[in-house]
Amino acid sequence: MLEQLKALNLDLFNLTSIIDILIVAFVLYRLILLIKGTRAVQLLKGLAVLLVATALSSWLHLYTFHWLLRQVMTALVVALPIVFQPELRRALEKLGGGRFFTSSLIHQGEDDRSRTISQVVRAASLLSRQRIGALIVLERTTGLEEYIDTGIKIDGLVTAELLLNIFEPNTPLHDGAVIIRGDRVASAACLLPLTESPDVARGLGTRHRAGIGVTEVSDALAVIVSEETGIISLAVEGVLARNLDEPALADRLAGAFEPQKGRSLAFLWLRKQ
Repeated sequence: MLEQLKALNLDLFNLTSIIDILIVAFVLYRLILLIKGTRAVQLLKGLAVLLVATALSSWLHLYTFHWLLRQVMTALVVALPIVFQPELRRALEKLGGGRFFTSSLIHQGEDDRSRTISQVVRAASLLSRQRIGALIVLERTTGLEEYIDTGIKIDGLVTAELLLNIFEPNTPLHDGAVIIRGDRVASAACLLPLTESPDVARGLGTRHRAGIGVTEVSDALAVIVSEETGIISLAVEGVLARNLDEPALADRLAGAFEPQKGRSLAFLWLRKQ
């Protein structure tokens, strides 16, 4: 009888442990999905480097360097809530709104990429001919959720006609930026950070500064159409290429989305301007 009770307790303990592990694994999985594609990933990589460096400095008896790293880690404990404030706020909002257990970012398939690019290029060309200002941001690996939340959610398939209607003057959504995630227009009338670079030409207005600014804080691409001149520009990594025609814009967008080398190619192409 005693052995049966022990066996029963052992089985209950094993079942409880398994449930506990599964819950923790699921929560960690959801947290990873939450920060996937955001700047928090790069911040976590930096923290991982600091942790490894701290462990190595202790093992190699680099006392002074180890002490310095320990002080940095102590300061980071206080700074982390500030650094991860957007991600923490978004996590609490999703948890309170019941969206923590829903699907994560929308991913674009290879087959839809060329269609999306062609629609964006066609829209930019039509807007340029009509001298209608526009700012179209294409999300890549770094998530833009915090900027998407500042606008009006659309979640519509990317078409040139939809983009033309959004940027039509004197309509509710024409001010601000359109953010494209995958093959969907995620949001319109979004607010973006303005660049503070002193190298930006004085003749460029808020639309161009916002387009450059969002590419400085993420790996997004920003297609900008000037309202005054109709000139089409493309911003990547804080670098602006101007006076682009349809083939040039299409080539640069396609090259920027190529696996492995998209960021470097786009950056080098823009540097040649």
